[in-house]
Amino acid sequence: MSPEMTGERRSDAPAPRVLVMANQKGGVGKTTTAINLATALAAVGERVLIIDIDPQGNASTGLGIARTERQTTIYDVLIGTARLSDVVIATKIPGVAVVPSTPDLAGADLELLSAPRRNFRLRDALTGFAAERGKGAGAEGYTYVLIDCPPSLSVLTMNALAAADGLIVPLQCEFFALEGLSHLLRTVELVRGSLNPKLEILGIVLTMFDKRNNLSDQVAADVRQHFGDKVYRTVIPRNVRLSEAPSHGLPAILYDHKCPGSQAYIALATEIIQRERALKAA
Repeated sequence: MSPEMTGERRSDAPAPRVLVMANQKGGVGKTTTAINLATALAAVGERVLIIDIDPQGNASTGLGIARTERQTTIYDVLIGTARLSDVVIATKIPGVAVVPSTPDLAGADLELLSAPRRNFRLRDALTGFAAERGKGAGAEGYTYVLIDCPPSLSVLTMNALAAADGLIVPLQCEFFALEGLSHLLRTVELVRGSLNPKLEILGIVLTMFDKRNNLSDQVAADVRQHFGDKVYRTVIPRNVRLSEAPSHGLPAILYDHKCPGSQAYIALATEIIQRERALKAA
C-alpha cells in the first residue's frame, strides 16, 4: 500500500522551507508580508503553515482566528506542554494554516531563561512535527513554513532564526531604515556563528513605498546600492487596503485582490518562487 493511501509521510518528500519574516524595527510590514505572501503562495498550489511567534498575535488576527479559538498556542509548544501538531488551526484560506499566538507568549522570555535548549525549542518542535506520521495536520503536506517575528531580539526571535532556512527582511522606505538593517545583519552573523550556520538572508522587501515622496526613492536607491540583488525587484506600496484588511480577518489579497498592495504581494510571491527554484537548481 502506498504512503499516500496509508496517510504516512513519504520518506523522499522534501522538508518544508522555513522562512522567517524579521526586522528589529516595528511597523515595517512583517505581518502583512507573512499573511499575504502565504496567501499568494497558496494560490499557486503551495501549502503554507504560518507560525505566529509575536505576542501581539497580529498574524493570527489577520487570518481571522478569534481569541476564543486560541486555547493552545505557540506558547504551549515552546514551554513543552504541547506538540506543534496540537496547535495548528486551519484558516479560511485553502492551503494556509496557522499556529496562533496570544499575549501570554510575552512571558516565554523569562520562562525559558534557564530552560535547556532554550533557543532551539521551535527547531525541535518542527523536527518532531516533520517526523509525525498519519496526522491530519502533519508536516508532510506543507511546502513552506513562514514565521512572523516580534520586533525585538528576544528569545522568540532567536528561536525563529535558529529554525530558519532563510530570512526575508521587510524594510520600510524611511530615513532610519538602513540603520535598523545594519543591526539585524550583525544579529544574523551572530546566529549563523552560534545557532544556525545555514541561515541566510534570502531577500529584502521594500515596504510602504510612497511614490509621491522623494525620500522613498532615496531610501530604495540606497538599499539597492548597498545590497544589490538581495533586494527584491517588487516594491510594496503604501496602500490603505493593506491596512484595512486585517480588521476583516482577511489578507489583503482576499479583501481586495485588485488593489496595488495585493498585486505587489502576488508579484513578490512569484519572485520568491523563482528565486527558490534557482536555489534548488544551483
